[in-house]
Amino acid sequence: MEELIEKLEQILEVKKFDLSKKFQEFEEWDSLTSLSIIAMLDSDYKITATHKQLADFSSVEEFCKFVLKNEN
Repeated sequence: MEELIEKLEQILEVKKFDLSKKFQEFEEWDSLTSLSIIAMLDSDYKITATHKQLADFSSVEEFCKFVLKNEN
């Protein structure tokens, strides 16, 4: 999970973040950030996602658990 968190920190341009936050709660969150996460999921984890799916996660931690459970 640590590697995934590091990638999210780079995309969101934050040093450390609260895993209990939703993506939309980050000041840096916008459509480009969402697209960057979607592209990272596809290229690094072979997971297809949409902007709406990212927004539906109750927390970044829930998102990370989903990715690690479903990676190919």
